[in-house]
Amino acid sequence: MTRTALITGAAGGIGRAVAARLVADGLRVAGLDLTDPQLPGVAYHRADVTDPEQVRDAVRAAVDGLGGIDVLVTCAGITEGSPLHLTTDDDWQRVLSANLGSVFLCVREVLPVMMAAGSGSVVTIGSVLHRTAAPGLPAYAAAKGAIAALTRQLAVDYGRYGIGFVTLAPGWVRTPATESRLAPGGEDLARLRESNPMRALIDARDIAEAVAFVSSPAAGMLSGSELVLDAGASVVSPASLLRDTHRERMGLPPLDAR
Repeated sequence: MTRTALITGAAGGIGRAVAARLVADGLRVAGLDLTDPQLPGVAYHRADVTDPEQVRDAVRAAVDGLGGIDVLVTCAGITEGSPLHLTTDDDWQRVLSANLGSVFLCVREVLPVMMAAGSGSVVTIGSVLHRTAAPGLPAYAAAKGAIAALTRQLAVDYGRYGIGFVTLAPGWVRTPATESRLAPGGEDLARLRESNPMRALIDARDIAEAVAFVSSPAAGMLSGSELVLDAGASVVSPASLLRDTHRERMGLPPLDAR
């Protein structure tokens, strides 16, 4: 029987890559977003994922169209913020609603479908920024940390129904939205590449590959875990990023040493 999947934020960089990958794997896929991703094989349902009624109606339509939901991937979210003392009440609520509230609303609607089926896989998209930190993103970091905690809680509460829950925690992912924040000329890209042990830039397709695995029958016993996808950046000591002259004084090998 053909498996089915529902992707939130399906028109965004990560959501679009995930939807395309699952379609390529033979799943029947529906996507929720305010914008049509216009992907072959993806049934689009317009919804503001921070609105309970819109989420309920869109999920019901997706269930009717797909005949059920085997996989839910929550990619919807926004990356914005300011230092806490400059964050307004509206700013705080907007970021938490888009990143955390949307997960709550969508998982709540999908759970009864999976419980009735006695199986399912829920993949939430978190971030390394609740483990490490970047300047000026307090609401975003709080929301992503809460997503990881919520996912663990769901694994405990609903594992007996055969439903698995996994959080993926990406580092900086190369998408049109994130690249628009970088300085022109490629210098920022080069620094990002050098900031992790693998000297690599993470692409949305890398996240899609991970989603395809953790939501597959091959990972059926994986639940309650948080998988970090940042090419090793979060385990790097700041000393490893010093210029070679400084590294030499500290007895460290040059950056390009193999």
